[in-house]
Amino acid sequence: MRTRRRNSMASSERSVGSKKPLPPYPSRQLTILALCRICEPIAFMSIFPYIWHMVRDFKITEDESQISFYAGMVTSAFTFAEFSTSFIWGRLSDKIGRKPVLLMGMTGTGISVIMFGFAPNLWVALGARALGGFLNGNIGVLQTTVAELVTVKAHQPKAYTVMPLVWCIGSIVGPMIGGWLAKPVEGFPGCFSRDGIFGTFPYLLPNLFSAICVFIGVIVGLLFLEETHAERKHRHDPGIELGRSLMSRIWGSEKVEENKGKLPAKAVPEEERPLLSENDELLPGYRTGSARLSSPPDTVSEESLDLEEGGGLELAEAERAPAGKVFSRAVIMVIISYGILAFHTMAFDSLLPVFLSTSPPATEIPARLPFKFADGFGWDTQTIGFILSVQGVYSLASTRLLFPFVANKIGALRLFKIMSVLYPLLYLFTPYIVLLPDSLRKLSVYGIVVWKMTFSTLAYPSNAILLANSAPTTLTLGSINGAAAMTASLCRALGPIISGFFYTQGMESGYSGLSWWVAGLVAVMGAWVGLQITEPKGRMDEKEDMDETTEDEPRTTTTPNKDDRTRPSP
Repeated sequence: MRTRRRNSMASSERSVGSKKPLPPYPSRQLTILALCRICEPIAFMSIFPYIWHMVRDFKITEDESQISFYAGMVTSAFTFAEFSTSFIWGRLSDKIGRKPVLLMGMTGTGISVIMFGFAPNLWVALGARALGGFLNGNIGVLQTTVAELVTVKAHQPKAYTVMPLVWCIGSIVGPMIGGWLAKPVEGFPGCFSRDGIFGTFPYLLPNLFSAICVFIGVIVGLLFLEETHAERKHRHDPGIELGRSLMSRIWGSEKVEENKGKLPAKAVPEEERPLLSENDELLPGYRTGSARLSSPPDTVSEESLDLEEGGGLELAEAERAPAGKVFSRAVIMVIISYGILAFHTMAFDSLLPVFLSTSPPATEIPARLPFKFADGFGWDTQTIGFILSVQGVYSLASTRLLFPFVANKIGALRLFKIMSVLYPLLYLFTPYIVLLPDSLRKLSVYGIVVWKMTFSTLAYPSNAILLANSAPTTLTLGSINGAAAMTASLCRALGPIISGFFYTQGMESGYSGLSWWVAGLVAVMGAWVGLQITEPKGRMDEKEDMDETTEDEPRTTTTPNKDDRTRPSP
């Protein structure tokens, strides 16, 4: 109890003696990572306001009730392809580092959005989306990078809101761009000619905007994003050197010198670099007993000999670790819950714009409440784009303010379990808003959007924290997050297709809520899995225990001389 109380004292007090002070929050690198990431949600979310209209313009079917199915195929092509390569990208990031994989993923996104804008038919659109998924495994690698930047639990609630915040901003900008810039000949007839390129390719303009965002993200990442891989983060990076040179030209060498601590340190040749720097987190193999590398040579205890005997094998052991040790039951349960969450939330994201775009049936189908009814909103792309942007604005506030507060109060595990249990109610009530009077319809849509985004902004970061804390070591985070991303990608791919199929069947049979209720059943399964999750003692807890142990030990452990061992104590 005494050591527990000590561990909760202020950071300045905890740094007394031999214990390392609490490391600074990695705000600079998280900001750069966010600037790199922002292009992808913009590109991904921008298609939702116009995808139904784009598929209709392909004239693949004359039956408008079938359009939602094909729209779901286009939406899912990216995630199906991403599923097939996510684990490979994760493993590759464990081999070559996080930064190269992230840059390759963003480049693939840029190529795919340009192809998608020029798509003349459904098959080219499907191919473009699939290409983007094949070349992009950034979801898992991003989570790995954040986990490697954040080395203490105290920083997790704040740090794990950064990527969801970026997604929220993309959810604002993407639908706005997609809704306003799609079909510019109709939206801005004074600026664009029907005989021009944007008349021939009416959905090119929003994709060109997305491609520009991707290009900017690649440049920022190349020049300023630092490697986080334990083995490769000290290696020479020409991009970082170029970024430093450009900054010195823009701000002046004196200004750069003043901000030296904020800029990446100049790479040192490997043969001149110390084995461990002051700010490096010790690999788990180096944390044995009470040995401390900072101890003077004449005060090293026998326990410190473990460093030479086994600590250096940590990386090799991680490479050879059997899957059972890396993918423990705790890790597997979190990954399964992540996949189920991805399925039903992606189903919601793809269903909502289709739900709002669908016009009321030409032939009225008699309703028999509570389950049999068929209706639609028939709203245009601008209206839907604005609603999705409001969704992004709210989720931005919820992620930034609500999640850190709630997670610090009740913890990530309890929060995720609560969200898992409550999610099915959302899918039960959503389809009934179409039955409300016209005066209440738009207000009810905003209410559903706020409800959904509140749950999402609390559930996703909680799951990410649970996954990171369940990993046995950072050296396997790439593989674990790659497997999680692969699972989520498959579920995100299946979500729109299955929900689109049931939506079409429901509209034809008079049950427009069918697809929503199917998603609700999946959420019930997610609730059961969520309740089975436990949070085992992981690498973060081991580090805290090491710190607690070192606090109660003497600052130095002096090895007694031979003569002193026989001398009686006074």
